[in-house]
Amino acid sequence: MPEWLLKDENYQLLPDRDTFIDKSILSLLRILSRIRAQSGYVGGKHGVHALWKVAGTFLLIVLLSLSRNIWFLAAVGAYLLAALSLMPAERILRILKTGLVISFFSFLILLPSFFMGNRYSLVMIPLKTLATVTAVGILSHTTGWHCVTGALKSFFIPDIFIFVLDITIKYIVLLGELSLDLFYSLKLRSVGKNTGKYSSLSGIAGTLFLRSKEMAEDMYSAMECRGFTGSYRVRRRFRFTAADFLYVMVHAAFIAIFVYLG
Repeated sequence: MPEWLLKDENYQLLPDRDTFIDKSILSLLRILSRIRAQSGYVGGKHGVHALWKVAGTFLLIVLLSLSRNIWFLAAVGAYLLAALSLMPAERILRILKTGLVISFFSFLILLPSFFMGNRYSLVMIPLKTLATVTAVGILSHTTGWHCVTGALKSFFIPDIFIFVLDITIKYIVLLGELSLDLFYSLKLRSVGKNTGKYSSLSGIAGTLFLRSKEMAEDMYSAMECRGFTGSYRVRRRFRFTAADFLYVMVHAAFIAIFVYLG
């Protein structure tokens, strides 16, 4: 047996902090899990069709932006709270957290106007922002991406817009998975104290750029081979259910309330 194998190993790892890598990995996992959970949602058998959800959300956003009556805002808020109560607690917390953060940010921006005598904007605009973000959050947490793009096609939205939206979501998932693997590799190779850890970020960014360029070229070639012309077709048969009727009636009532209250 060689002599060097008989020597005692006194190597001790120097302590190092991997906070940045751990936070990056957790952030990527959180974003990917949200997109995958949302992409797999197809709605129940008696659920509201995505076409009405997209139209109803757009209608609420328009009415909220045009209304100057606090009671109309209260009616929309009561409806959104009722819709939130039917969702799981985790989604409710996520939607409300996002809405409160954005509305608080708008409150801070409008706060100087309060000292100039404009009290109306300081109250109404943050509340409208909260209601709008909540409505969009309910739509995004109850409807899959493919259902939303199908509904956009039904509203005669240009195919280029649907194409960009669809491809962007898919590329976020693919490049997010690649970034996750690169961060795992950096964490495994950072044995002991790694002083050049932050300099590796430029390598990760460069790898992502080159990989995204290759993926874009491969996708373009695949589309050409499959005869993709850039047009989307919706082949699902539409059935008007009782849930659709109730959803349409509720939003028709909001139009009547808006006209009545002004």
